[in-house]
Amino acid sequence: MQVFKFGGASVKDADGVKNVAEVLKQFPHEKLCVVISAMGKTTNALERLTKAFFYKTENAEEILEEIKQAHYTICKNLFANPSHAIYTDLENTFVELHWAIEDEPTHAYDFEYDQIVSIGEVLSTKIVSAYLNDIGITNKWMDARGLIQTDNTYREGKVDFELTEALVKTQIEPQLIIHSIVVTQGFIGGTSENFTTTLGREGSDYTASILAYCLNAHNVTIWKDVPGVLNADPKWFSHTKKIDELSYHDAIELTYYGATVIHPKTIKPLQNKQIPLYVKSFLNPKASGTVIKDGENRLNIPSYIFKVNQVLISIQPKDFSFIAEDNLSDIFELFSKHGVKINLMQLSAISFSVCCDDDTEKIKLLVAELQQTFKVLYNSNLELMTVRYYTPETIDLLTKNKVILLEQKSRFTVQMVMKNEE
Repeated sequence: MQVFKFGGASVKDADGVKNVAEVLKQFPHEKLCVVISAMGKTTNALERLTKAFFYKTENAEEILEEIKQAHYTICKNLFANPSHAIYTDLENTFVELHWAIEDEPTHAYDFEYDQIVSIGEVLSTKIVSAYLNDIGITNKWMDARGLIQTDNTYREGKVDFELTEALVKTQIEPQLIIHSIVVTQGFIGGTSENFTTTLGREGSDYTASILAYCLNAHNVTIWKDVPGVLNADPKWFSHTKKIDELSYHDAIELTYYGATVIHPKTIKPLQNKQIPLYVKSFLNPKASGTVIKDGENRLNIPSYIFKVNQVLISIQPKDFSFIAEDNLSDIFELFSKHGVKINLMQLSAISFSVCCDDDTEKIKLLVAELQQTFKVLYNSNLELMTVRYYTPETIDLLTKNKVILLEQKSRFTVQMVMKNEE
């Protein structure tokens, strides 16, 4: 039994959906749990919709119409029959979305976000499942909101593994006996009150990991538009190398520091049950890709993780006293309250500096509350470079024409917060 995960790039259009079918055809005798993300840039569009609904930044109905037409266009290229049941199915789902934005917001932004943005995965899986059934790849569509159970931490739902495992075993396992393939959503879960939660941006990888853990899968494969795990993001580096094998430990380190090829929470459930994770190309499914498994071998090449749109916040007591444990406790409580994740932190006698993603609304509220107790300085439009298994030569190359605002080194890893020289 295997778990496959297909991301948004793999189902961005009709040709992508057809290619997913071709990949699945290569595993005719396997029991497969197939996890699928929202199509293409749908999540971005739904985030726009959420902001338009909550903050009145744009016309929400116009954005919703754009999303509808994008999905109907894909359907027209997949289903010859204009009266196919998929259109009714999608229309019913869009009615849910319309209801969600019809009235004024009554809950906090993160709650509204999860109820709206989660619909992207529901739409994509309905389309893919219907297409697969049409061409003879029999499968059962299942709603992940009734399988992955979380608490009420919206946008970052914490999984109740015990309850989730019981639900997965009683609901998915019988369907795999009947259909061989189950299609479900990544990224989303549900609460005991039947509200929708999400597992964090790009959380479909994590969903695949959770399901593999619960099903005791032989392995997990994440199908990407790259040949495997690379030592750098090709978007930022022209010369990259594929890593053939990674230990769980190195994979956890790379994802923790921000490597985008795998969601950070993906590895641990697999490591707990020694389930190998493959990262392979959906454009070349027979290629070997990268395997992540138990092992002690260190990487023999540097790996680079580059994050832009960073902000560096420096927090100091107003009376110039030392930063002590009680100060740090108050500071961390505020970061947690506002949902701001810290990418790098450094403590000195009278200052505590943190680097984090510049989420404008969250940072603005966080800084305002910090300023009630502390003196706060911050710089924006910065870059965070992390190099795992660095060499002096790589550091010299990466910092050329850069001003380093903060640097932190350990035996294997260096992190630098930088900006361009003026």
